[in-house]
Amino acid sequence: MNQSNEFKPYIPADKVLPEITPVSIVLGILLAVLFGGANAYLGLRVGMTVSASIPAAVISMGVIRVILRRDSILENNIVQTIGSAGESLAAGAIFTLPALFMWAQEGGTQTPSLVEIALIAFVGGVIGILFMIPLRTALIVQEHGTLPYPEGKACAEVLMAGEEGGASASTVFLGLGVSAVYKFIADGLCIFPSEVDFEIKSYKGSGIGMDVLPALLGVGYICGAKVSSYLLAGGTLGWFVIMPLIALFGGDAVIYPGTDPVSTLAPSDLWGTYIRYIGAGAVAAGGIMSLIKSLPLIVRTFRQAVKGFGAKAGVSNRTTQDLPMNFVFIGIGVLAIFMWLCPVIPVNLLGAVIIIVFGFFFATVSSRMVGLVGSSNNPVSGMAIATLLISTMVLKATGMIGMTGMVAAISIGSIICIIAAIAGDTSQDLKTGFLVGSTPRNQQIGELIGVVASAITIGGVLYLLNAAWQYGTEQLPAPQAMLMKMVVEGVMNGNLPWALVFSGVFIAIVVEILGIPVLPFAVGLYLPIHLSTPMIVGGLVRLYFEKKKNETESDRKRKVENGVLYSSGLIAGEGLVGIMLAVFAVIKVNAENNLGDVINLSEKINLGNWGGLVFFALLTASLYAVMVRKKK
Repeated sequence: MNQSNEFKPYIPADKVLPEITPVSIVLGILLAVLFGGANAYLGLRVGMTVSASIPAAVISMGVIRVILRRDSILENNIVQTIGSAGESLAAGAIFTLPALFMWAQEGGTQTPSLVEIALIAFVGGVIGILFMIPLRTALIVQEHGTLPYPEGKACAEVLMAGEEGGASASTVFLGLGVSAVYKFIADGLCIFPSEVDFEIKSYKGSGIGMDVLPALLGVGYICGAKVSSYLLAGGTLGWFVIMPLIALFGGDAVIYPGTDPVSTLAPSDLWGTYIRYIGAGAVAAGGIMSLIKSLPLIVRTFRQAVKGFGAKAGVSNRTTQDLPMNFVFIGIGVLAIFMWLCPVIPVNLLGAVIIIVFGFFFATVSSRMVGLVGSSNNPVSGMAIATLLISTMVLKATGMIGMTGMVAAISIGSIICIIAAIAGDTSQDLKTGFLVGSTPRNQQIGELIGVVASAITIGGVLYLLNAAWQYGTEQLPAPQAMLMKMVVEGVMNGNLPWALVFSGVFIAIVVEILGIPVLPFAVGLYLPIHLSTPMIVGGLVRLYFEKKKNETESDRKRKVENGVLYSSGLIAGEGLVGIMLAVFAVIKVNAENNLGDVINLSEKINLGNWGGLVFFALLTASLYAVMVRKKK
């Protein structure tokens, strides 16, 4: 505790610099919308999202310092605070809300309106921020030496390094440009497939492939070799152990939930029919085990938060000012009543109570988990699954059954998922602000601005992507939302293939006993192996430089940081071009074709699987080249 009191931020508490300005608000909102859309596409395509704090901070420095010739690190911090809120809100929304679209496609309910999506996102986002405010002193200040908040610290270092110049911004923009061109060639012009696939005929039931996409290379690099290897281990178990065993023992039999003989199923069909349920059980078990292990920490955090109220009374220091506690409690109460009474949000009084109770619980879990492992590894989906299991059982027990109960359960899960995602992002941003010397109250206002802007636009992004490809298809699998849909349907209708689910649960228990992190392993088992293979490539590139001998520590650090910035650009570029291609797919050129068909050149030029691998190798080489280039 003394350590936090002695800490001196980069900008002293007695020095006042511009923070919330028209420039920071406008630029922050633009980045919130852009990164929210990009992360929504990435999450629906891959099932994972990545923190946008660092790229938002770098782009902010490039615009504010280089173009506008303004000089305030605190203004830059507000921009990244607003911008990263959009990414986190999108992450929470896309894990759950597409389930409502999929039910509408099946004819079970109406497609959610833009107003409904916006209000669910708004309520979840604001409650997540309000829950985090009373936890700030306990988690950010008092545990400054205990909880590292890796991405918050990295973002602070980027901001402080930006005081020396804008070289970092050019690296992000380079990655964004390379990724945009690559993505357009692959999925716009279609001269090579973005997913290469090879079936191993001599080992029936198995297969290997790779989504040769920039975002996956970037995600793998940022997560590192260790997390990427856990994902690949899960995929290897599914595609090279379980699926061949199903093919061997299944033969010509029809095994539930499949409707065709096992012998007629391709590897991708075996995965979709059986492995997905096993993976769902593993992810659910991993999420629940993570929560159980965190319980002692959660209790301690609650205790410290309560003590923190009295300790802060009368403090007027700029760097210790939060939004007033009466604003926090009144805001939470008003939003709880609003959820209950608003006819657009399908949540009753019981649902509103579940959201407030579980929301605060998971906001605390999320904040502490982010402090330990970072936003990109925050098990938000595990928390959402645990919520959906409990809320669906409670709703079913109280008479809310059928589609009405399932829609209510997904709505509850959506709001809690957004609460957890935003709470994690807010704590990471507040850590950055604590290190650079921002005013917490201004950052909390910035988070609220980012949530409002993103809540208004996220519905349009979800509608656009669904209109272009539809959720649950090969182009847009929406794996997390599909998993949430399966959980709710299985509990409500009692038709979940429990044998497969429980086999996943016990696989997760075995992995936990072995001391391997369960959640990344379980996600690797749940997702196609095509997503794990490009990620391990990015992870191995980073590992090579981290372990390379005969280098000074400063050179090694510079190269790894170059890779992080370039990878952030790769992720952002693919996501933004993905949104653009979705627009092309929707816009009709004439009665028979849309613009997406016009730019497709696959019938004239098609380099095939090997062409895709060659392009991915060149993309990997570009990452290597950026890392080793000398600083000018």
